[in-house]
Amino acid sequence: MLNNKNKLTPILNQIMQRNVGEKEFHQAVHEVLGSLSPVITRHPEYADDALIERLCEPERQIIFRIPWIDDNGQVCVNRGFRVQFNSALGPCKGGLRFHPSVNLGIIKFLGFEQIFKNALTGMPLGGGKGGADFDPRGRSAREIMRFCQSFMSELHRHIGEYTDVPAGDIGVGGREIGYMFGQFKRLTNRYETGVITGKDLLHGGSHARTEATGYGAVYFFERMLATRGHSLEGQRAIVSGSGNVAIYTIQKLISLGVKVIACSDSNGFIVDEAGIDIDLVRKIKEQHRSRISEYAKLKGSSVKYVADRSIWDVPCTIAIPSATQNELTDDDARTLVKNGLIALGEGANMPCTPEAVHIFQEAGVLFAPGKAVNAGGVATSALEMQQNASRERWTFEETENNLSKIMHNIHDLCYETAEKYDMPGNYISGANIAGFIRVAEAMQALGVV
Repeated sequence: MLNNKNKLTPILNQIMQRNVGEKEFHQAVHEVLGSLSPVITRHPEYADDALIERLCEPERQIIFRIPWIDDNGQVCVNRGFRVQFNSALGPCKGGLRFHPSVNLGIIKFLGFEQIFKNALTGMPLGGGKGGADFDPRGRSAREIMRFCQSFMSELHRHIGEYTDVPAGDIGVGGREIGYMFGQFKRLTNRYETGVITGKDLLHGGSHARTEATGYGAVYFFERMLATRGHSLEGQRAIVSGSGNVAIYTIQKLISLGVKVIACSDSNGFIVDEAGIDIDLVRKIKEQHRSRISEYAKLKGSSVKYVADRSIWDVPCTIAIPSATQNELTDDDARTLVKNGLIALGEGANMPCTPEAVHIFQEAGVLFAPGKAVNAGGVATSALEMQQNASRERWTFEETENNLSKIMHNIHDLCYETAEKYDMPGNYISGANIAGFIRVAEAMQALGVV
């Protein structure tokens, strides 16, 4: 943590003052800067030429209006964002989020996290993020198509395979990526497959991209448990959320002998003591686009649906929060520790509050941050870019094998960096320091730009 004697404190205070009201961004910056004191002590040159201040200031922040027409002929207006945060290592890379909670502060927090996440992969990627305050829930496919086309009508001016390469995130899946790629092609008269990732296979998409974030989280988690002599087999798990990340995290955990007994959506959660039927969850969420409560109706009395409590009240040995930021509080953390939690990895971006993280660390729970655990998605996006550039298509097995190697390397880099800086087992510091060093060295090599 930062204190008044720390030379990074004035920098943090300046960032707070310049970005008023952006609490998620403040939280992300505080976490990273809070890890850097040992690095600056050993390498004071990393504080030269306002490097840290430049790192915390986006290269470019783009805000634009998105007019579109709904099925009733009503003109609607949403707000779009793209923050190109840092391109020292390569073109900016990061997803697009369509959700009513989206604002500039959230996009900046996600873009800032993306800098370090992308650096950890070892791929030549900078950090960025974007999205809109559009809610796709309850909208027809035609409405979503018209919205995506209007969104890309502005965004296309600011992206490119050597500039900024978006992908999907919450509310943006393969369908939405297809609509946006089609509009980009129409506007530019270029079949530039490297401009966006998460495409379908017909248009240069990669096998295993849909599964990548969830599968990657499990590969990291497996490696982390092994540092204390544990294995995944026989563990009792909770995975919050029931979107893409949660579904494929659960699928991979089950395949490795884990009993996953609970998952959730924004309305509530289900508990299935026999083990979650992931095929049924996929059918409900991906095909029927229904709420998770439908699972309990179909399964009957053996499954409990709860709408007025926290999913983290359910006892488990491992947990992977995979829904959204700050979903797991200090009270939830105390309950999980009391009920025997041994390890937690963040499947979502910053799903644990700082207070919750402190409780886990004090209790000796293995804890790994989202920028390391969920890096599999962007790593496979980079593999998609590689295939697009070489006009190749790898098999699912080839892509998954590359993904597993990248995730094992990320784990080992975080683990070894934490040990190198005398914080063994501290994956937060390991991830932040390792990512920072890679970006800092790249920035220094480019000069003051």
